[in-house]
Amino acid sequence: MVSGCAEGGSNGGSREDSAEASKEGSGAERTRPFHGQPGGRRPLVAPAARALDAYAAKLRRSHAARVAAAKRWGLAELPLTPPVPPERKPVLETRKGFEVDRHVQDGLPPVFTTIPTRDKVVFLTIDDGAEKDPAFLRMMSELKIPYSAFLSDYLIKEDYGYFERMRDRGVVLNNHTLNHRLMRALPYAAQKREICGMQDVIEKRYGTRPTLFRPPYGSYDQDTLRAAKVCGIRAVPLWNEEVFADRWEYRESDRALRPGDIVLSHFRGRGDWKGTMPDMIRRFLDLVTAKGYAVARLEDYL
Repeated sequence: MVSGCAEGGSNGGSREDSAEASKEGSGAERTRPFHGQPGGRRPLVAPAARALDAYAAKLRRSHAARVAAAKRWGLAELPLTPPVPPERKPVLETRKGFEVDRHVQDGLPPVFTTIPTRDKVVFLTIDDGAEKDPAFLRMMSELKIPYSAFLSDYLIKEDYGYFERMRDRGVVLNNHTLNHRLMRALPYAAQKREICGMQDVIEKRYGTRPTLFRPPYGSYDQDTLRAAKVCGIRAVPLWNEEVFADRWEYRESDRALRPGDIVLSHFRGRGDWKGTMPDMIRRFLDLVTAKGYAVARLEDYL
């Protein structure tokens, strides 16, 4: 018995139908719909495997580029890739001993040195803006290392464009005051001018108003945090380690990295350091990679 779905054969089909079926059987383009499908020609769709293969090839090229960059910049090992940022952001609390009067009651921004996370990541933050080394920008872009900048206007105004290029590479530009003064030595109104004034500069020059603020020298009082809150600051990240071109310094006595630690450095060159900014980055990456840590983007955890 011949199926009623057949389109030709001995059960009443014409020669033309048989010829058409023969064409279809030989691989020619089918012009009639299959049973149960809408009429018209079916668009050709690339198989999912082809798309996956293209994606895998892209990943291989990206990895090869990072391997080559690590070798070119003299790293001991390829930096580790950070995990996907958490969808639910950690709850930030002020580190014990870093509180000011009425910190919680007045809803003042939290002050912390480490992000609460189980991810084996650290965060690189770089302060002030004195050194404007183009090699540093190339190095960080080629290695795809995230970092956050905390800027002071009296230093960056020599070359706003340098930090615009940094922003265009995905770096968040944060507040480090207009003139890098010791905040605790200033009255409230002067502290507010320093913080809000830098908010205005960054918004005008780079299009966004920061939510993160780091006081110069890590020094602050209740007035500092009150002013920061009024100026739109939501958090005050300090640091747990500091890296230079020739050494590390640690807040903790055991001199150990911890998941979520914030690492401080500065925009400095040979005029201030025993080395360049790329030298500092090599020292930073070689140690964190050897300890099994990846470098993550601070703002992704806030």
